[in-house]
Amino acid sequence: MPPLRIGVVSFVNSRPLARGLEKGRAAGAFELRYLSPAKIADGLADGSLDVGLVPSVELIRIPGLVAVPGLAIAATNEVRSVLLVSRVPLAEIRRVALDENSRTSAALVKIVLAERYGLRPEVAPAAPDLEVMLESADAALVIGDPALRVDRERYLVLDLADEWLKLTGLPFVFAVWAARRAAMSPELTALLRESLDVGLAELDQIVAEVAAETGLSPLLLEDYYTRNLRYRMGTEEEAGLREFLRRASAGEESRGRDGKSAL
Repeated sequence: MPPLRIGVVSFVNSRPLARGLEKGRAAGAFELRYLSPAKIADGLADGSLDVGLVPSVELIRIPGLVAVPGLAIAATNEVRSVLLVSRVPLAEIRRVALDENSRTSAALVKIVLAERYGLRPEVAPAAPDLEVMLESADAALVIGDPALRVDRERYLVLDLADEWLKLTGLPFVFAVWAARRAAMSPELTALLRESLDVGLAELDQIVAEVAAETGLSPLLLEDYYTRNLRYRMGTEEEAGLREFLRRASAGEESRGRDGKSAL
């Protein structure tokens, strides 16, 4: 049989999860494709990928998608790499540019603005360039590596995982390993869990590699991987994921009825 086609998010937050697939005993056993979260979701939907690190909201959007148990990209407090960046006070936000690579975070920012602040701005997808996004919008959703570089002295910044925690008291799950039903197996689950074990064991090396590649501070990266991110899905993360999917599903049904692009 041909090797499984696995989509790996091309952000630094995925490094520990994918480490064993790249360098462990499973290295070379799969076809790894490094893509944006949105493109991984598209690949799982159209069958060009078998497995992927997928935005969690896709669990309610892609028929037949199965989450691999016990693994995630989650946050139990602030996450630092999923931000709403505003050039105006919150009450004045009328239009938000959404990073076109984001789907889970796009749904999350709408929930946070509506339920925490009573705001229902117009939203529109945009290429992930903060300066350009803010030329045509009051605020921008910035995710992944660029969010780690945002100048917090210059803009009003909301960390969306922290906002979710304040709203619900629960962790937020941004992404999960998921597979098309035909590709799911106990062996796949075991290999993906082992891949994370390799990543956590080699975290110092990952920090050094990412710092050299990106110019980000090793201290920032160490804090990011160990304090901001959580890679194992426990009962609290599962509860946070269920609550997010419930709210996201309700929001999509509401927008489907009224046909509006704003929340």
